[in-house]
Amino acid sequence: MASLRVAATILAFVIGSASAQYDSLGKFRILVVHDNTTDSLTNQYIRHMNISLMYINSQYKDVKLDQDLTIDTVLITDESGASQETLCDALDMSGTSVSFIISIARATPVRRLVKTIAENGRIPTVQVLYTQWSLNMNDTNQTLSLPTIVDANATLPNYTNYLTFVPPTTVLLNVMYDVINSVNMSKEITVIYDDLYDPKETTWKTMLNRLPQKLSFLQMKTNDTEAKAQILQLRNQYPPIETLLIVAKTANVEMFTLQASTEIEEKVWKWFILTKDVTAFKCDDCQSVEAFWIRAMPDTSFTEIRKFNDYLVKQEIGIELEYKITGDNEMDVGFYMGLVRLAVDHYLAVNKSQYIMPTYGCFNQTWSDDNRTIALSELMTGRNASEYGEFIRDESKRGWYFQNVRSRIYKIDRVYAEPDAKYNKLVGNWTIIDKLVPLYGDLMVDVRMLNHYQVAILIQPPFIERFIDPIKGPSYRGYCIDLIDMIKEEVKFTYTLYEVPDGMAGTMNERGEWNGLIGELVDGTADIALAPLSVMAERENDVDFTVPYYDLVGTTILMKKPDMEYSLFKFMKVLEWPVWLCIVGAYFFTSFLLWIFDKFSPYSYSNNKDKYKDDPEKREFNLKECLWFCMTSLTPQGGGEAPKNISGRLVAATWWLFGFIIIASYTANLAAFLTVSRLEQPISSLDDLAKQYKIEYAPVKGSASETYFRRMAEIEEQFYNIWKQMSLNESMSAKERAKLAVWDYPVSDKFTNMWRYMEESKLPENSAEAIKRVLDSQDGFAYIGDATEIKYAALTDCNLQQVGTEFSRKPYAIAVQTGHALKDQISSAILKLLNQRKLESLKEKWWHKNPNKKECPDPEDESDGISIQNIGGVFIVILAGIVLSIITLTFEYFYYRNKPQKSEKTDQNGGVHHSGTVHRKSLRNGKLDNNHRQTELKERNHVSNGTAVNNYVTPQTEYNTAHNYAGGEYNSAFEF
Repeated sequence: MASLRVAATILAFVIGSASAQYDSLGKFRILVVHDNTTDSLTNQYIRHMNISLMYINSQYKDVKLDQDLTIDTVLITDESGASQETLCDALDMSGTSVSFIISIARATPVRRLVKTIAENGRIPTVQVLYTQWSLNMNDTNQTLSLPTIVDANATLPNYTNYLTFVPPTTVLLNVMYDVINSVNMSKEITVIYDDLYDPKETTWKTMLNRLPQKLSFLQMKTNDTEAKAQILQLRNQYPPIETLLIVAKTANVEMFTLQASTEIEEKVWKWFILTKDVTAFKCDDCQSVEAFWIRAMPDTSFTEIRKFNDYLVKQEIGIELEYKITGDNEMDVGFYMGLVRLAVDHYLAVNKSQYIMPTYGCFNQTWSDDNRTIALSELMTGRNASEYGEFIRDESKRGWYFQNVRSRIYKIDRVYAEPDAKYNKLVGNWTIIDKLVPLYGDLMVDVRMLNHYQVAILIQPPFIERFIDPIKGPSYRGYCIDLIDMIKEEVKFTYTLYEVPDGMAGTMNERGEWNGLIGELVDGTADIALAPLSVMAERENDVDFTVPYYDLVGTTILMKKPDMEYSLFKFMKVLEWPVWLCIVGAYFFTSFLLWIFDKFSPYSYSNNKDKYKDDPEKREFNLKECLWFCMTSLTPQGGGEAPKNISGRLVAATWWLFGFIIIASYTANLAAFLTVSRLEQPISSLDDLAKQYKIEYAPVKGSASETYFRRMAEIEEQFYNIWKQMSLNESMSAKERAKLAVWDYPVSDKFTNMWRYMEESKLPENSAEAIKRVLDSQDGFAYIGDATEIKYAALTDCNLQQVGTEFSRKPYAIAVQTGHALKDQISSAILKLLNQRKLESLKEKWWHKNPNKKECPDPEDESDGISIQNIGGVFIVILAGIVLSIITLTFEYFYYRNKPQKSEKTDQNGGVHHSGTVHRKSLRNGKLDNNHRQTELKERNHVSNGTAVNNYVTPQTEYNTAHNYAGGEYNSAFEF
């Protein structure tokens, strides 16, 4: 031993120079160190870690962990020289050094060697503790002191990269200390055990031996005949046995209990059952049971192990590698998978932090500050909990972590005389932090006398929903809450509500284990499951349902309503803006051409007024008139008189043709544009969904709808295999085979294809996620689920709608434990409420008068006319035109009134004379004032020799030629 410690002291690991000792950042090797003390257990643990790594690799699609991260193993013996050399070679195998160590060694010398190497070399290391352990326990076997470092000047840092983990199975054994202290236990206990723990695993015996009672251990006989003989032997033993503690798998416990029915009925022994097997106790044939069932309880809000098991089944890895997750090894699988995930998280954290992954070599040097990575203790801070409790640091020991395993204590009580009154009652909870917490004051309570029940609920409005009560605080309300209150008054009991942790109704995995509400009943955690729970044949195998309290409810489809885009100016959206701009450009360009052609063409009216003086239509195409012509040509009114010149007419004809095509296209597209949004929804049934691949669809994972489609696909597959075997049977005659060849595929593959597409679409985890996908999906998503859930979603959100008719209809009922006396009592109460029509009142209250109900506008029907929301823009155009004309009129009026005007006339010689400037403001009651008269006289003085100068009139024209007075009134010669 001394030589081993000295050798370990001088064996240290450092990172070499930056130019020589760094490997690729992506390479990461996990080294599993073990000794030769327990070969069978070691092989199991290594298999757990290797297959867990495959599963973890599959979860990272963007990171190819399988190419960068590997697990190697090394066997270390107690021989010092061989151990050093073997470990050194393993740390630098094939030129790729180890970056993480998981030690499952049990021998103290090997553990010390690994710890010394890890701390001196600063290699991230996890050591699994396989000795007895209790919180704040001081045990010399648990503490590993470090050997002295050769360099006396060197000091070991406060190292955070060497962590010790206590397995959850070891933590679970501590429950017995608290249970024994709370019950009246005899001084002697007979422990009957099977192969739940490996024969080489003795930790559990060591920990049980710390109980104050005297223990004797007896191997359980697992054969029915041998078990019966063993029970008779125990009964006849002297001195008589008072207490049995059974440590075994659930299946063996059920077998042993069945064989001991007579002894249990006669109360020969007190029974305590302790198991790490998470399979619930059922034993339908066991008519007499009276025992305390103590077992670990996984947190069902975490589904890592369930996903791992689904991965094994889907990829058929379990079959290929002969690997299976069972109820008795589930805790071990979860623990070792957690160790591998810690190593992977460390790998990803190092990559993310831009640290270069260190490599290690064997040198006779002490540790160096250059050899450092991210501390494992940092990854443990705030680390998410696993199924069997969150990781907690043992404050009494540096770098020690344990899982706060939850344990449940059930009282199982069955009497042969009352086969319909089976009790599997939860009477206490335990964790190593909170210790034992009895639910009814004492574990020895008579469960048959209790009338307080645990009610597991599932949130699904309007049946059950959360709300904040002003007095009670957070509470629940809904159809089912009112129903259970009514039942409570009839049956006379009290209850406590709690939400099922995983939020599921209940589905069964490949191992026959339930989750959700059904799982809570099967485990015995809940007495009543209250929710819109569908009655299904497979559920009825493990729980009992009362008479239905709600009508038949089927499965239907939830989709987003088609976007009804309302726009007052929807007529403007018929053409895209580039088209409108081109039309406007063509309009101005054509108007400009008409004006140019009319101005310069010798055949235009402007240049041939004498020629066309007798024509009734005299239209001079100035620029303003050209603009008006092109504008009116696009209307049914027409453009009016066309240009006289041929070139102008060609331009006008071209514009007319252009306008005809544009107006015709616009009219046709406007009609389609205003009606296409009101067409019928393309998806109207499940068959429509099955025939298309653009819109994704799926039920919620673990729901009754998912079970329906998965089972239908399995049934189609089974029928196809039967047909295939029959048609390929060589013993059949040609005539018999011909009868089977009528169809290439006689069994429909509708549900097979639908289920495959659902899996590709990825099933939502819950209904909230499903509804969110329906609302947010760009290409469309259809949620297939219970009709009541979909109806309520459409009731409270005007953007959603129910599509299609219901199928696979089932009633809703309340579920209780199998054989529980509550079944008949609750059924009677429901029938009474039905006869009193109180359930109809509940339906009216929570559906038609629901406070969350939204008043949604009626959807447009295809036969309805065009709504004002889409056509109202034309009225705005009219209004805008009227307002613009009023503004124009006002401007014209004031502009003309304030503008100075001149009257011009042509004399006989062609000269122009001006009658003078008249300001309208100078008119007073139709006469000129004196100031104006004087101005006219002054203007006359500027005229000489009969020629108009500076726009003044000649003397040949008298002043009254322009302004005549008749009867004192002013007659204007100006043109307005």
